[in-house]
Amino acid sequence: MDNLFNRKYIIQGLFIVVGLILLGTLFYIQVASDKYFLSAESNVLRKLYTFPARGVILDRNDKVLVQNEPVYDLMVIPNQVKEFDTLSLINIIGIDMKRFKKSFNKATVQSRYQPSIFEKQLSVQVYASLSEQLSRFPGFFVQSRTVRYYPDSAAGHFFGYVKEVSKKDIEQSDGYYRPGDYIGKAGVEKQYNDVLRGEKGIINMLYDAHNVPKGSYAEGKFDTLARSGEKVVSSLDFRIQKLGEQLMKNKVGSIVAIEPATGEILAFVSSPGYDPNLMVGRQQGNNYMDLINQEKNPNRVFTVRPIQGYYSPGSSFKPLDALLGLQEGVIDPNTTFNCPGYYMAGNHKVKCEHVDGNIALRKGLARSCNTYALYVFQRLMQQKKFKNQRVAYDEWQQRVSKFGLGQKLGVDLPAERPGNLYTSDHYNKKYGNRWGYTTVISLGIGQGEMDATPLQMANIMAIIANRGYYVKPHLIKAIGENKVIKKEYARKNYVGVDARHFEPVIDGMQDAVNAPWGTARQSAIDNILMCGKTGTVQNPRGKNHSVFIGFAPRDNPKIAIAVIVENAGYGSTYAAPIASYIAEKYLKDSIAVNKRAGVEWMKKQVILPEPKKPKLKVKPILTDSLKKDSAQKTLSPVKILPAPAHVPITAPATVKTGISTVKPITPTK
Repeated sequence: MDNLFNRKYIIQGLFIVVGLILLGTLFYIQVASDKYFLSAESNVLRKLYTFPARGVILDRNDKVLVQNEPVYDLMVIPNQVKEFDTLSLINIIGIDMKRFKKSFNKATVQSRYQPSIFEKQLSVQVYASLSEQLSRFPGFFVQSRTVRYYPDSAAGHFFGYVKEVSKKDIEQSDGYYRPGDYIGKAGVEKQYNDVLRGEKGIINMLYDAHNVPKGSYAEGKFDTLARSGEKVVSSLDFRIQKLGEQLMKNKVGSIVAIEPATGEILAFVSSPGYDPNLMVGRQQGNNYMDLINQEKNPNRVFTVRPIQGYYSPGSSFKPLDALLGLQEGVIDPNTTFNCPGYYMAGNHKVKCEHVDGNIALRKGLARSCNTYALYVFQRLMQQKKFKNQRVAYDEWQQRVSKFGLGQKLGVDLPAERPGNLYTSDHYNKKYGNRWGYTTVISLGIGQGEMDATPLQMANIMAIIANRGYYVKPHLIKAIGENKVIKKEYARKNYVGVDARHFEPVIDGMQDAVNAPWGTARQSAIDNILMCGKTGTVQNPRGKNHSVFIGFAPRDNPKIAIAVIVENAGYGSTYAAPIASYIAEKYLKDSIAVNKRAGVEWMKKQVILPEPKKPKLKVKPILTDSLKKDSAQKTLSPVKILPAPAHVPITAPATVKTGISTVKPITPTK
């Protein structure tokens, strides 16, 4: 009996304890704690996301390149919308009824109970007008955010742009992004998006029955603050970036400049360019469609030519060819070849621009002698230590690839392309066993099946300037206050050529710019030894490309540069002087007085590829005298006679060409 009595009170005690625990928990939930109140859906409490300002971007001299401006999104919760003056709202925010219905239907489909963006990126002026009358529009409220502003309207390909998230972006974001958020979609804005975006905050905002905000609940006790994105210091020197864009106006091509010792990219010009401010704001979509319109912009505005443009290196490859010859011991600085104005590759004649006679390495580079470079390539392919020329070719290909050709350099931008540098397997498939060095002889002068990006060309110059190594090129020099940078952007990458072999090659590049017989005299700089190489690159689709690569000064180099101007002809005409102006501006912070007229002249030159003309099918009209020939599937030749001597020839005062305005020569008697 005692045991039953004791059990009775024990069970009763347990029930009492459990009851007290439940009562205490209920009291805590309903009275003592606000946690569960904040989690409940309420007509008077809304979670408002506060969007951080994206991190500012500076140039290497701490000039602000990107700022943030405030804008406001009009939000709607469809279930809370009641009858209101629709015309009044659309007049305030500047839309029509069709747009109103489309936006409201979209928000309703997305969620009737959660806030959705009704109209994005309202200006400060519109927000000021709207906020005074917001209480008249139940279910609508405003959230603030910032958008990018680029004060110099330059470097669009470097910055890229920010755009509204896609469904895929949301799925891949681990819950961070919601519909209506923004993410970097190109350039540095994409590559460093996680650093630049910051972290969103939350405000638990109380609203009264008239949709008027009454402040943060519990004086902000449960709010979280937004954290701005990190400050990013770029490697660009905006002085030469902007000058480069001005010099390349109305031209197609690229300028890449690198600081050899660090791999930091000083200038990153892609032309044609675009104003990055066009990719901001409510007109972003319309502006984007205009920029990709082939009729308005036939030269692919969004192609990032420094890392995506493919060009044959041309004569700018010859210093690399010479370095490999020296390293392999097939030539020395005094090795001489005879240049009769051409090189015979079997039965195929490869022309040289001039007859140089007996010529050694230094003058061969300064004169850009094709014959000399091709003899070096021949000797590399015919080394006795290799079983056959295909094995020799693979060895050559591997050595060239160490200079960064045929592979991505790993620059900190999305969508870099590797260029082309084929192995022997490619030629085996194409020619079987019937090929040798004469089949690929054009590679010896940077032509044929070899493509490089402008960044790769500039990096080769950085290697020569450093006498044998490069630091991986990069556009961001520091992140945040701690100046953090990836270790891969500080490591030296050696290319397998002894330092002693670089001096003879640099001698030739110095003469190319500074000697009277050099091909790059237009790139000489007073009191600074610039070393370089011009290139006139064959272009199967039109006029040749103008190329220059170089570095300055010769000792302790500060800048390596590659300039490509499409369809501009000789490298000495356009690319060389442009490189000179950029280098002089960087090294001296000014350009000599006697060159300033040349700078202004270059800015005004128009060198654009001719638009493709549609092919018209014209049915020939055959006269009786031609019908017989037509039946035989041939036409008799037609002789075009010159105009009679007595017919006067007149010419306009000026003729507008694709390059410049030229005064024609008036015929004389």
